[in-house]
Parts: sequence; C-alpha cells; structure tokens
Amino acid sequence: MFKLAIVLALACFAHGLPTQESEPRNVAIITRAQWGARAPNSRTTLATPVPEVIIHHTVTGACTTQDSCASQMRSMQNQHMNSNGWADIGYNFCVGGNGQVFEGRGWTTQGAHAPAVNNRSIGICLIGTFTSVNPPAAQLSATQNLISMGMSNGRIQRAHWLRGHRQVTATACPGDALFNTIRSWPNFRA
Repeated sequence: MFKLAIVLALACFAHGLPTQESEPRNVAIITRAQWGARAPNSRTTLATPVPEVIIHHTVTGACTTQDSCASQMRSMQNQHMNSNGWADIGYNFCVGGNGQVFEGRGWTTQGAHAPAVNNRSIGICLIGTFTSVNPPAAQLSATQNLISMGMSNGRIQRAHWLRGHRQVTATACPGDALFNTIRSWPNFRA
C-alpha cells in the first residue's frame, strides 16, 4: 500500500497535479459578482464537509478567457433558472479552459447538478465538451486544486468519493474522455 501511495504521488507530481497529502495550490475563484450572476431565487444550505465530489462537463463550446467563460456562466445560469426552473445555476463551481474557477453555488449551498446526491456533494463542471478529447491541462489541474482546497478548508471530506455524473444519473456526462481521465485521480470510486 505504501509503495502504491508513493507511485501515485510521483505520478501526480510528474503531471503537476496535487496529491491528497500535498498542500493545495492557491485557487483564485472568480466570484458570482465578477461573472455577473443573477441573485438566486432561493438557497438550501449544504452540510459540509461533503463525502462526494461529482464531475460534469457542459456539452458546450470551450472558453479560454475570463470574459468568454463569464458569458457561458451567465448563459448556463439563465438556462438552469428559466428553462429548468431551478433556483440558480446548478453547479457549485465551474472551471474554464484556461484554469480559471468560477463560483456557482459555492461551498455552502446545495447544488442541482445530480439529484440523487445534491445534498451530499460538491458539483464541479468543466466548461466544454469532453466526449472524445480531454480538457486542457490547466483545466484539469485547476479542478484538482479546487478539490484539494475543499479538503483543506473543511468543505470536502478527505476520504471523499470522486465520481463522474454518469455514475449517479443516467447520462453520458462528463464525456468518455474526461471520465477516463478522472478514473486515475485520487479518491475516484468505481
């Protein structure tokens, strides 16, 4: 077991990804005000630390600048609130192609991203479509850093389960390429 932990830590180090034991890199989060979010219609407090992290993709075009990602965030929020009838954007956080992290519902508000586990998970969505191509390295690294940050700040349990959306709901999300990538991440649960 110890040898496996060393191998995993070396593999993460080689790819610039944080390990579960390492200190998280600083994650600058683009706030709701910075991306122009609407006020939510209501909110339900999320009891933390949560035992699960659910990974999603948007099935949209990618974004690589703060402005283009902010535009996608507003578009998602409008669809989730106007078409789906949700109280707010469904995800707790979204990550753009340039590695910028955008606050959705945040750490303490229950999401609407995976009905069976919303009350016990943080939903992180990578902006783009990842059925046949992987997200850029910056996007993957920022996602892992966000998870590490959540563990460090007591919002995500250290022994959490990491799962793709398809594992909790009948969907192809987060796309085959991204799903195969997260299968090698710490805490992935088959």
